[in-house]
Amino acid sequence: MRPEAAPQAGGLERFASPGKGRGLRARRRFAVGELLFSCPAYAAVLTVSERGGHCDGCFARKEGLSKCGRCKQAFYCNVECQKEDWPMHKLECASMCTFGQNWNPSETVRLTARILAKQKTHPERTHSEKLLAVKEFESHIDKLDNEKRELIQNDIAALHHFYSKHLEYPDNAALVVLFAQVNCNGFTIEDEELSHLGSAIFPDVALMNHSCCPNVIVTYKGTLAEVRAVKEIEPGEEIFSSYIDLLYPTEDRNDRLRDSYFFNCDCRECITKEKDKEKLEICKLNDPPSAETVQDMIKYARNVIEEFRRAKHYKSPGELLEICELSLDKMGAVFEDSNVYMLHMMYQAMGVCLYVQDWEGALRYGQKIIRPYSKHYPSYSLNVASMWLKLGRLYMALNNRTAGVKALKRAIAIMEVAHGKDHPYISEIKKELEDH
Repeated sequence: MRPEAAPQAGGLERFASPGKGRGLRARRRFAVGELLFSCPAYAAVLTVSERGGHCDGCFARKEGLSKCGRCKQAFYCNVECQKEDWPMHKLECASMCTFGQNWNPSETVRLTARILAKQKTHPERTHSEKLLAVKEFESHIDKLDNEKRELIQNDIAALHHFYSKHLEYPDNAALVVLFAQVNCNGFTIEDEELSHLGSAIFPDVALMNHSCCPNVIVTYKGTLAEVRAVKEIEPGEEIFSSYIDLLYPTEDRNDRLRDSYFFNCDCRECITKEKDKEKLEICKLNDPPSAETVQDMIKYARNVIEEFRRAKHYKSPGELLEICELSLDKMGAVFEDSNVYMLHMMYQAMGVCLYVQDWEGALRYGQKIIRPYSKHYPSYSLNVASMWLKLGRLYMALNNRTAGVKALKRAIAIMEVAHGKDHPYISEIKKELEDH
């Protein structure tokens, strides 16, 4: 018998990537900004906080959405969107009515419920699985520690609690595997300012392996994922996206990769660590801090980042801003403002200022962040584009049109490559420029 041909999609093919398992490879040349492929969501769920502002079905952002007549908590563009989403929304509609304020499954539980429903109604391969099927997802089940296994059991309990009416469940062992697969292969959908919109499964996108020097970027048009080249890609080259935020130094990036995806990266940047010195820039003093002082401050920075992440769930904006300001003061005795740990806390402070509508405060932090961001992140970074966009909108709100136009045009230049020139976000930003 002839060996089965590798799955292909226009100019791309699945292949066995040395040392990485499955991967995606180019069969032709792709130019910067060119769309390699798009993938509709196999399953997607809008985050609860965005209900009313985005359609629960297609994720479109618009005013005047129609409310579900039963639960009054899901919103849709029109009857077509509502009908199309009903097989998924019906999993939650009655349950939300029954539980009321006590209806609180996590987004992972909600997404997994939809995957189970989809597998029941569409057992055949879908348009989202041209190159990789959901059932082929890696779970890394053998690498889960007790803490991760306990979290999965909590999710399974919540799934049974909130979704017992409409779902047929596999056994517990199969559910553990499915949740592990979702944790490793799920995607976060974000808007143009990188605010969280929801979670989804994009099987063909999940085929791509990680690199800290990616040659493609993934963006979203509603619940459609689009993959575009951010470097020239030659025939035979592997396609790499980034699974993580690339701001941080090598050790931090690999800690995150090991914790979430169970591997170490061996890309050029992780081998050479060539950007780490700039990312960890130390104050230029007559009496420079000792290596021990620097290491102690790095340890402090990592701890305060984790402390702030937890504090966001229960502290007031004023208390959060105080954590940011105190940590910036302390780190500033050793680190330059361009140090990534300083930038992390400035970004958090900017977020708090935006939340309390302190536009001047947010602008001050953003102005400090943008230049180092442009240096530390790769070309066509969504983090840099979103920062230019936030700055542009802040300048406009504070009646500095000249600076606002310049910043918004910087954002558009990156987004035209990353999102494609016809993306609705770009049209919206251009309209903002016209309206001012």
